[in-house]
This record gives sequence, structure tokens and C-alpha cells, in this order.
Amino acid sequence: MPRKKDKAARHRHRPLRRLVLLLACTIALALAASAAEPARPALRLTPHLPELERQAGELHARARIPALAMAIVEDGEVVSLRAWGVVDSKTLEPATVDTSFRIASLSKAFAGTLTALLVREGAMSWDSPISQQLPTFRLRDMQGARRLTVRELLSHQVGLPYNTYDRDLEADQPYPLLAEKLAEAPLTCSPGECYAYQNIAFSLVGDLVFASTGDFYEHQVAKRIFHPLGMTGATFGRDALESSPSWARPHVRSGGTWVPVRPKENYYRVPPAAGINASARDMAQWLIAQMGHRPEALPPEVLAEIQAPQVETPGEIRGSNSWRSERLRAAHYGLGWRIYDYAGHRLIFHGGAVQGYRAMIGFLPDEGVGAVVLWNSESNMPWGLLPTVLDRALGLPARDWLTPQAPPRRRR
Repeated sequence: MPRKKDKAARHRHRPLRRLVLLLACTIALALAASAAEPARPALRLTPHLPELERQAGELHARARIPALAMAIVEDGEVVSLRAWGVVDSKTLEPATVDTSFRIASLSKAFAGTLTALLVREGAMSWDSPISQQLPTFRLRDMQGARRLTVRELLSHQVGLPYNTYDRDLEADQPYPLLAEKLAEAPLTCSPGECYAYQNIAFSLVGDLVFASTGDFYEHQVAKRIFHPLGMTGATFGRDALESSPSWARPHVRSGGTWVPVRPKENYYRVPPAAGINASARDMAQWLIAQMGHRPEALPPEVLAEIQAPQVETPGEIRGSNSWRSERLRAAHYGLGWRIYDYAGHRLIFHGGAVQGYRAMIGFLPDEGVGAVVLWNSESNMPWGLLPTVLDRALGLPARDWLTPQAPPRRRR
């Protein structure tokens, strides 16, 4: 009898044991999930959006910038998408979030991303010498030229002086001639041993893409990046820009006012370095993908590779003013991206500048916040918008970054 009673008791307690076990498993899973999630600051950006949009609008009016567009992304969602002003100061056609701007050197991250996708497929290799696919590539140091890798090319470690032959490109010399002339340029270090920002040499990646795929660089970017991400307004080249339903005319300073001019063709001749046109809506989708929310198009290993530091760039801090000197603790270049330590937080960034256009993009991967700003003039004032957004997201002490900011030293 006692045995039967014990057995009955065990049956009665079994549901309770199962409940305790279920609760324990649930708590353990919750703790594991919270440990796996990246830390988020208690202060969120969304409550600050009205203030940020007001500041951007006031800056646009104060600086008399023809058109200004801004997108802010938080946790994979577009939380602000705004445009102010006109695409042309003569026609007064309103700018919208679908207005196309030149994004200049923000194009470089697309080159790094496309290369990473091709590396993932086995069509290219980061650490293979570019001379394997471009046998005619020459530098003064031929041994170094034969060793220069794809990784070193995309992180500006070619060994050439800063912005080699950019002035010749601006004087309308063709890219193929300038790429050939790299063999004559003096070197500041052995290839692969120092950093110096490039546009002509960087654009050799377009030739590598053609050698690897048999297809043109622009088509590969459209096929593998623009279309999958829904960047429906993104294009390459002046003809495509001028054919857009709404496009921002470049403006230069003349007689104390901003005057529209026709877009110059020269930097369109180096598509990997500076060839893309896009709207704020397009660039918001690009931000979301680069922040890891479109893994089916841009897998995590692709993002990890291109957003990793490759070479130190202390000149980004030294000698600069305003937010860079005050907020940055370290600066590196990755593979088409700049990687900064922004007040102790990792910032992925790039700026862009060609005649009549400026652009900047940046995001905090660990905090899930990013922004892009596009404008169609050479005003320096909007450079302060991004650090203003970042400071709000991080809860840093308020600083006025919206006074005139120092521009990039050269074409970025």
C-alpha cells in the first residue's frame, strides 16, 4: 500500500515539476537572448526627431542652401525622411525625398560591398595581387605593384601620394590614360605600407570586377545592390541623373548667392570612386542594409569584412577642427568605409564632395542609429548635422555643431 501511495503522489507532483522546469527553461532562454543582444542605450533617438528636423530646417533656411535632404534610421526602420528647399534656385521646383543627388565618394562603400559579395562567391580574393587579373598594372616599384592586393587597393594603401592625378581628372583627362600614368607617379612608400586617399587608383576595382565577371561594374552594382535593396532611384552617370524625374542641380557660389550649373562629367568617369546618384529614400535603404537588417542581400560576413579597420588614418583627427577633433579618439579606413571611435562608440562613416554637391553618411552599429545628409551646394554648414544626430542618440552633452564646418580637404 505505501508504495502505491508514493506512486500516486509522484503522479500528482509531476505537473508541478513540469511547470517549474518550463519556467526555468524560459528564464534561461530569456537571459541568453538578452546577453546575445547588443547593448542599447537607455536614451532613444526617436523622442528627439522633432528637434532634429527643426534644426535641419532652420539650418537650411539660415545657410540659404538650395536643397537639403536627410534620412534617419533607428533599429532597422526609417524614423525620419525629410527634404527642404528647391532642386534649382532658378526654376524653384521643390525638392522631395525622391530627388536624386550626386553622392560623390559615398560611392566607395558600394565598391567595397560589391567586391565582398564577389569574394564570397569565389570570383575574387581579398589577398590576391591585383596584377593576377590586371597584368598591365604598373607602378614605379614593379615588385610592389605585383604584390599589391585587392584589400590594399580598396583601403587606399597603394603607396601613391594623396589624390594622385585628381587634378588631371578635373582637367578632363580620361580615366584609362590616368590609370596607365600611375606607372609614372612618384611613390611615398612601398605599396601596401601606408595610407593615402585615392580616386583614380581606387577605381581600378571596376576593372577588376570586369575581369572577374565579364560584366561592367555599374551593371554589377545595380544587379547585386540597387535592385535587391529597392534603391529604385539609384543610378550611375550624368545622363542618368539628368533623366531622373526629380534631380538636384549643383550650385556654386557667385555674386554672394548660389547659382545652378550643369553637373561636371569628370568624377563620373571613375564610377567606383564617385559615380553614383541617389535620393534620401534610396540612401535610407542602403543604411538599413549596411546596419545588418537585410542579411538576404548583404550577409553578415560581408558587412563584417568591409566595416573592419584595415589601416590607421590619424590625419582624420590631427589638424581638423570641430566634431572630428573633439569627438574622435581613433580613425581607420576599412574597405570603402571610414571607421571612427566616436566618443567611445564605433562609427562607420564617409563623406563626399564634388562640384556643387556634398554628402555624408554615418551609423553607430552597436546602437542601431544612422543618418545620411545630401545637399546641392558647397556650403559647409550641413556637415554638423550628423554629429548632432549622433550626440542625441548617445546622450552626449549638447554641442553646437551647426556653425560652419571645415570641408573635406580634397574630393572624398
